[in-house]
Amino acid sequence: MTNYYLGLMSGTSLDGLDIALTQFDERGQPKLVCTDHQPLPTLLKKSLFQLTQVHENELIHYGHCDREFALFCANAVNQLLRQQGIKSSQIRAIGSHGQTVRHYPERVTPFSLQLGCPATLAAETGINVIAGFRQKDIALGGQGAPLAPAFHHHVFNDQQENRAVLNIGGIANLSYLPQQGPVQGFDSGPGNCLLDYWYSQHNPGSFDANGDWGRQGELNKPLLQRLLTDPYFQQPAPKSTGREYFSPKWLNEHLANSGSLKATNVQRTLAEFTAASIRLGLLQYSATACYVCGGGVHNQLLLDRLKALMPTISFTSTQALGVDPDWVEAMAFAWLAWCYEQQRPGNLPSVTGASRPAILGALYPAK
Repeated sequence: MTNYYLGLMSGTSLDGLDIALTQFDERGQPKLVCTDHQPLPTLLKKSLFQLTQVHENELIHYGHCDREFALFCANAVNQLLRQQGIKSSQIRAIGSHGQTVRHYPERVTPFSLQLGCPATLAAETGINVIAGFRQKDIALGGQGAPLAPAFHHHVFNDQQENRAVLNIGGIANLSYLPQQGPVQGFDSGPGNCLLDYWYSQHNPGSFDANGDWGRQGELNKPLLQRLLTDPYFQQPAPKSTGREYFSPKWLNEHLANSGSLKATNVQRTLAEFTAASIRLGLLQYSATACYVCGGGVHNQLLLDRLKALMPTISFTSTQALGVDPDWVEAMAFAWLAWCYEQQRPGNLPSVTGASRPAILGALYPAK
């Protein structure tokens, strides 16, 4: 059997499904074979977004979306394999992150919910599925997220440079890879989620391409300061968050106390807010270089603000390290599936706060 793994990632941006067909050598070093991105169907996207907030008939809604999202993922996988002329029997396993709809790591009994029925995905593709990566870490007292820093360390670590890796998805997360000492990391706060929400309320489309619309606005400093007073930014690591916290409701409550603001001014301020909250995270480390991945790498306004706020750190995409920034996170879940099969730990207690390293995920056989 070819040493192929499929990584499936649908993040908090809710923009679609990323698929990364990845091959690993005996040391677990990845080679990206091919990729695909499938936008979420409009009705499914709406349903998934609703599940991130409290509403009626949640259990029925969850059960329906659990299988619908799995069927959507299976169709996307089968289509990619047909296009590439690859048989399902050539794939060792699918590493499926699932779609996070609730993430509550600070509750008395913490939990994190990712839908996308793994049994359905295995049955529809004929491929073993490894899923449920967060639950073991949470059971061991960890946050269950972010999980990508372990992969970032595996692929991007360099003993000659104190590096940071910044993934800007719906939520932004940081990995600090020091020359010496343990890897650290956490969710720094909103990435694209509030920017995308506000843009879609005032424009056709779902995101501000290149940050061009935001550039038309002016920074509102009082609003920026109010946003930055949220207690999350003073909370020490380990910590993680989601769009159920940094939600449209959260933003609108702040805007209600801000008077009448031009829509472009709000967008410009949200871009500054994202950059400033990332800066707060990076200030805790001694990184000299920051490598960016995720959808936010295409928002030039956001990147320009990061560079302006932190002139002593060089910012570039992970492409400089040989990995396409659009596929890093999907590759990470292919790698976590590889780790499961190799019976290797996939978490970093120094990042998540778990009591020990652990093998993450559970197997859903195709047969």
